[in-house]
Amino acid sequence: MSHRSKVVLAYSGGLDTSVSIPWLREKKGADVVALTVNVGQPGDLERVRQKAEASGASRAYLVDARQEFAEEFIAPALRANALYEGIYPLSTALARPLIGRHLVEVARREGASYVAHGCTGKGNDQVRFDLATTSLAPDLEVIAPAREWKMTREQEVAFAEQHGIPVAAGPKSPYSTDENLWGRSVECGVLEDPAVEPPEEVYGWTRSPEAAPDEPTHVQVAFERGLPVSVDGHRAPLHELIVRLNRTAGDAGVGRIDHLESRVVGIKSREVYECPAAAVLITAHQALEGLTLPRDLLDFKRTVEQRYAQMVYDGFWFSPLRNALDAFVASTQERVTGEVAVKLYKGSAKVVGRRSPYSIYQHSLATYSTGDRFRPEMSEGFIYVWGLPARTWAAIGSKPTVAAARAAKYRP
Repeated sequence: MSHRSKVVLAYSGGLDTSVSIPWLREKKGADVVALTVNVGQPGDLERVRQKAEASGASRAYLVDARQEFAEEFIAPALRANALYEGIYPLSTALARPLIGRHLVEVARREGASYVAHGCTGKGNDQVRFDLATTSLAPDLEVIAPAREWKMTREQEVAFAEQHGIPVAAGPKSPYSTDENLWGRSVECGVLEDPAVEPPEEVYGWTRSPEAAPDEPTHVQVAFERGLPVSVDGHRAPLHELIVRLNRTAGDAGVGRIDHLESRVVGIKSREVYECPAAAVLITAHQALEGLTLPRDLLDFKRTVEQRYAQMVYDGFWFSPLRNALDAFVASTQERVTGEVAVKLYKGSAKVVGRRSPYSIYQHSLATYSTGDRFRPEMSEGFIYVWGLPARTWAAIGSKPTVAAARAAKYRP
């Protein structure tokens, strides 16, 4: 890169991205612009922005993207019931393309030729940031300092101290965490042994199920066209409902996930997640779909959901296929409107009731009591036609072969 070229750095305020600022200035001769995106993570983000400037950034942006994150990334993933490997609600994976989009927008505003991030060469996020940039702005180049510098943590701390960058005092947690509206992820430390039960200290959003209240908590979630619009009658924007449910479900011990997942780069990784709101909303949404969608559509949509989750995890948010799958999923949600009651109790979230003006459950057809309108006399004919292929196959298979039939003629 040419001397004093501009690079926009995705800045979290942690050690890696803080060290990246002077490293990019010294090793690449870059003018560094920092970007911090609020996707619901904790902490004083204005102080994070100020730290970026104090660390040598020529300018530092802070963008509040919580509503954008909920409406443009979480919402379509929720409608798709997106669970990577059937388990993980993609909390971190969904935030990365959003941050990547803002990186590109700031790069355009600043006239930068480069963007940068603090991801290592072993994780998934490097793939997501790089592919977001490639998909939105193929002319921009990506720099990943942590893939180049090969510094240990101790060397990073020393580098930070040499450059006057404040490093958090006290013992460092052995865990690496990431948080946003849709979930909290934890890795490293004792979690790297998949045979060890996660200690209670790794959790920050959820109460231990054993310590959760002895009385269950019921929540009522209302959906319109596949999207949550209220909780317990309280109507609010999606990002506010998520925050509310994270607290309520987390208090009941709901949302803990222990997942040995398959990373994009080809390794297995043990991850612990806390996703209380996601656990409740996906469970409730699936139940409402079960009430309002016919079987063939549900079956096909499950296939789409698996592919959708895989694409998001693998970093292909900005792709023609993901856009096409979104269009399909949106078309399935026209009648996914109604209310779902969920019981939260000591780590579990169970649907205990659902209703919809578009319900295809008909009491008069399902009941065995008075008012039954089902016509059982029609079942015999239906079963005959339904089973005809199996009957035909079995009948043909039971006949002797031609050769066996000819040989039988010459037996004494």
